[in-house]
Amino acid sequence: MMKISIKRLRGDAPYPAYQTEHAAGMDIVACLDKPVEIVPHERSIIPTGFAIALPPGYEAQIRARSGLAAKHGIMPANGVGTIDADYRGEVGVILLNTSNTSFVIEPGMRIAQMVITRYETVEWNEVTELDTTTRGAGGFGSTGTKK
Repeated sequence: MMKISIKRLRGDAPYPAYQTEHAAGMDIVACLDKPVEIVPHERSIIPTGFAIALPPGYEAQIRARSGLAAKHGIMPANGVGTIDADYRGEVGVILLNTSNTSFVIEPGMRIAQMVITRYETVEWNEVTELDTTTRGAGGFGSTGTKK
């Protein structure tokens, strides 16, 4: 198991935590002094009260909690957020309310998931032609749907 450095920025901030044995994502909790209302179609940055130091070649992905998204339309405003290996500030979650009703984020509420994943950096190799495939340049539904 990999060990990653974490720093509490507030004494009561809980660490991200796995909720089940085989969970890929750790739940992240809102570290708030008072509730925050997110009105319909607006967003708010919710503090977590911690900072992390990822090793080079790793990122932390901030993803929606499926229950908040499905039941209330609350999800990260940027789809999947990325915490880079060289970032040392507080992890914040940009939540967007996609519903038509206000939603209140309570202190201590589980608001997102964090998945630690490895990535590769690349160098571009400019060419005049790309290799061919059966699909070619077909996109946006070009492969059809299967029944």
